[in-house]
Amino acid sequence: MLHPVKFVSLGPGEAELITVKGWKALLSAQAIYCPATCLSPGKMTSRGAAILAELQIEPAKIKLFPVPMSKDREAAMQAYKETAHTIRQNYQEGMQVAVAVEGDAGFYSSTHYIMDELKEQGIPVSQIGGIPAFIACEAKAGIHLVKQGEQLVVIPGRVSLDELVKEIRQDRVVVLMKTSQCEETIKQAIPALSDHTFHYFENVGLREKEFYTTDKKQIVERAFPYFSLVIIHS
Repeated sequence: MLHPVKFVSLGPGEAELITVKGWKALLSAQAIYCPATCLSPGKMTSRGAAILAELQIEPAKIKLFPVPMSKDREAAMQAYKETAHTIRQNYQEGMQVAVAVEGDAGFYSSTHYIMDELKEQGIPVSQIGGIPAFIACEAKAGIHLVKQGEQLVVIPGRVSLDELVKEIRQDRVVVLMKTSQCEETIKQAIPALSDHTFHYFENVGLREKEFYTTDKKQIVERAFPYFSLVIIHS
């Protein structure tokens, strides 16, 4: 019997934020593919694998695949292609395969390259939804993200000051993800939008590393890490 490849959303970092459906899919999987970053030859780190370990998933089932972190995406695309090829072999052998995805599998997840490749090869896939980072941030801050007729805009990475101010002035709540790519714009926007609240987050979901503040002075003084996010409210 052949089983669809399941893309399982892990949530933003805290193991308990996975859905019951996602957790059950991981338990039944015979192989779980998880992205990792190479720190040095022979040494990798994986936020997804850390979540799996906290969920007490059998280590033997976890298959790390390194994704090169570079602006040149050719090497990363090759890594996704090779991983899809290996998953296809597992599928044809009748294995139950899962791909572990941080956050939500359908929300700015680069693992969609693997999903698209599998679909092109005629391999059935399914997707299990999860909690994206900005929802976990909203809960941590204890704020109501949008109310009544308010609109929400999510901006990933690079944005100009003019573009950001334009969105805000239309009475929209703005979520800025990958803020290390637009750090200077955010810091310029703080005095330009003095009547707005900036909710700044780092590593939400990782209890020992979490940081949250609305203090604009602190935000301006910080260097934004990769796992940071800003919500701007009127």
